[in-house]
Amino acid sequence: MPRLRPYLSTLLAAATLCPSLMARAQPQVQAQPQKSSHEQIVVTAQRRNRMEVTQGGQLGALGTKRGLDVPFNIRSYNASLILNQQSQTLGEVLENDPSVRTTYGYGNFSELFVIRGFPVYGDDVSIDGLYGITPRQLVSPQLYESVQVLNGASAFLNGAAPGGTAIGGNINLIFKKATDAPISRLTGDYTSRGQGGGSIDFSRRFGPDNQFGARINVAGLSGQTPVDHETHHSVAVGGAFDWRSRDRRTRVTLDIAYQNQGVDWGRPAIFLATGLKSVPRPPSPSTNFGQPWTFTELNYIFGKLRIEHDFSDNVMGYLDFGGLGANERGNYSTLTVTNPATGAATNGNLYVPFVQTNESTRGGLRIHARTGPVKHEVNLGGSSIWSETDTAYALSLKGPIASNLYTPIYAPRPTQSFIGGDIVDPRKNRDLLYYSLFFSDTASFFGDRVGLTGGFRYQNILNNSFGYALAGPKTTYNRDAITPVVGVVVHVTRHASVYFNRIEGLSPGPNATGAVVNAGQIFPPYKTTQYEAGAKYDIGTFGASLAFYTLSQPNALTQPLGTTGQSIFTVDGRQRNQGIELNVNGQILRGLRFNGGETVIDADLKRTAGGLYDGNRAVGVPGYTINGNLEYDLPFIEGATLVGRVVQTGHQWANQANTQRLPAWTRFDLGTRYTFLAAHHPLTVRFGVDNIANRRYWASSFGGYLLEGAPRTYKLSLTADF
Repeated sequence: MPRLRPYLSTLLAAATLCPSLMARAQPQVQAQPQKSSHEQIVVTAQRRNRMEVTQGGQLGALGTKRGLDVPFNIRSYNASLILNQQSQTLGEVLENDPSVRTTYGYGNFSELFVIRGFPVYGDDVSIDGLYGITPRQLVSPQLYESVQVLNGASAFLNGAAPGGTAIGGNINLIFKKATDAPISRLTGDYTSRGQGGGSIDFSRRFGPDNQFGARINVAGLSGQTPVDHETHHSVAVGGAFDWRSRDRRTRVTLDIAYQNQGVDWGRPAIFLATGLKSVPRPPSPSTNFGQPWTFTELNYIFGKLRIEHDFSDNVMGYLDFGGLGANERGNYSTLTVTNPATGAATNGNLYVPFVQTNESTRGGLRIHARTGPVKHEVNLGGSSIWSETDTAYALSLKGPIASNLYTPIYAPRPTQSFIGGDIVDPRKNRDLLYYSLFFSDTASFFGDRVGLTGGFRYQNILNNSFGYALAGPKTTYNRDAITPVVGVVVHVTRHASVYFNRIEGLSPGPNATGAVVNAGQIFPPYKTTQYEAGAKYDIGTFGASLAFYTLSQPNALTQPLGTTGQSIFTVDGRQRNQGIELNVNGQILRGLRFNGGETVIDADLKRTAGGLYDGNRAVGVPGYTINGNLEYDLPFIEGATLVGRVVQTGHQWANQANTQRLPAWTRFDLGTRYTFLAAHHPLTVRFGVDNIANRRYWASSFGGYLLEGAPRTYKLSLTADF
């Protein structure tokens, strides 16, 4: 704490003095006779810039719903929060959610999210409920009006995810759309050590009765991060165009976007060599133990078209068409620690080009009807995803490169002489086709006080893998499954409800491989069964939710076949995750807002091979996580707000034997923002410091590899509304 006090005092002094100095620099505003109207503009702008988290969101087959009305735990983080926190990646937005933790994907710099102890790959983040059209490694959040988190299984709601994840939760993005009020917003920002950037947000409606709308967003940054030698660059351009008929019965929306992200000399996650009994202490927070020749370059063109038509007051039809073109390449080098005491390690090397083309569609009808005193909302339709992946790889045969976690050894790029496929013109490595049909009926009783949802989705999964030589399918997976859903909501008061659901997650089952008696056997899709009960409270300005859940997922394993000396591949293993989630958001007192909560999770391994790890905690799943975000509007300085955040994660294990332990960690962030008038236009200045104590810690061990937390990071931005 003594080390923290100088930073706290400095920041609080800056937060108090900067607004005062800025206010003094605007004497013409203070002298205006219409002072009250100017103050009103400031207050309006300040409210628009507030942190906002709401219950509810887009629920796939069920459409967009209010949180109190559905038997699921879903929250939405809005664009003002993204802007105010100066978030540059999707993972930075989700640092606000106590049930989500972010790590890296296997061997690269892609963000991977963990919800209820199960992963969500970037491939399985959806846009407006459509899978397969989201940039799959890194996402620029400036293009989106809302980032929505659904806790729990969602095979009925969204169908099976193409990456095989999204079992414990789902992340959905909503494109920014044209608003009735015009927007002309320009933002410039700076992030330590040397990243400069900015964004433009422009929105207009025009034509007879404002039938046409356009929303243009452009964002970019480039420069060195707080990690030694590491540089990032990104460009994102998005356009949302819509038309609505004069009677508003027909609505058409077209969203198109381009995104480029790049990382040079990035700091990777680390692996632990087999047999290690302990975890190395983290190096200095800014140490870069990556190699100088590593990089990733990611280019995506993506978008969607949506058509809606109200056939009557009770029947609405919709069609969605989406697509993604991805072109990725990267040189990767993961550090493997061989001696945790000295930090001795080795670096591998791998070059991967990756080209992907995806098409995603969805269509359906939403019908409102009544049978006697019972109201019905019937949803029926179908969806499909088609994807083709072209890839190859190259690596060196000279063996690993000697290095050290604490004093990195930077070596020349090795000659990559072992090549799989065509690295210049990658050939088809995989294609998949997922299609599904769904039906549900939500019946409302007793004046809408009780809602009962029942339904099912039929899902077919076809996956062809070709290896790295295109000579007909190498392996084919073609299976189907039906995933039902049952949910009930009881409105105990106007602002409170309790709920229960039984729903399933779905992912492709494995193929038996290796020296087993059933080699080649294709197993049915994994079904993860969830039971959840909870309560919600929402008065608009304040909301809270409490959920209790249990999730059970089968796992594949190889075990002895009696006394024959042979082995058999089975799916008899099991992982059971159960826990409690508390979320609180909104205004606690006038000018004081809070968003955050706590999750407690017990992730146990069951029926492991030979019972060796039965009862152990799953790798990389902490026992608890806590997030708290606080905002306070200073009553004595109109337009000034202080902000703070705490993020805490319980200890984790890096191996199934539960011998490699990561200690719990806590991180503090502080900041301030000030909205004032300049030439009758509101301007907002923001300053923030993440990891203000510059604490070193292992943020995650999910998947068995360690990700170090980011060092102290300064962020500064200025937004002008015209």
